[in-house]
Amino acid sequence: MSVAQNLAYSAVQVAHNFGAVATLGGSLAAMLAPPETRRKLAWLALAGWTTQAVSGPSFGLVSYYYYGRFPDIAGIAIAALTIKIACVAIGFLLVAAYLCPCASHLTSCANCMERFRILVWPASTLLAATALTAAAFLRWFA
Repeated sequence: MSVAQNLAYSAVQVAHNFGAVATLGGSLAAMLAPPETRRKLAWLALAGWTTQAVSGPSFGLVSYYYYGRFPDIAGIAIAALTIKIACVAIGFLLVAAYLCPCASHLTSCANCMERFRILVWPASTLLAATALTAAAFLRWFA
């Protein structure tokens, strides 16, 4: 592996790690924070989910650039990657819906929206922890 390739993988890994910290830390902090501070923490969590969505595929792109093909993974690694992708997609959508100013107008049930706002943070925290756990399996089974 060349120095440039190692630098590329390292840069992607740094971004991916900071994204993971923002998703888990932001979601956990929002779950425990008073309601008036949750919106600011939601932006942190959304930035984390976005970083995960961009940096994750970047690992494959670096491999493709240097080897002319995507990484050859199978079995447990594919399952872990599928879990990570699902967690990122759902986590991003949950937090984006939380931040959407029109979300409360999309439902006629104010009670439903309040329940959603309460449950979004435990769900986002669980998704972030699940994605981090799947990352370990992906790393060692790839």
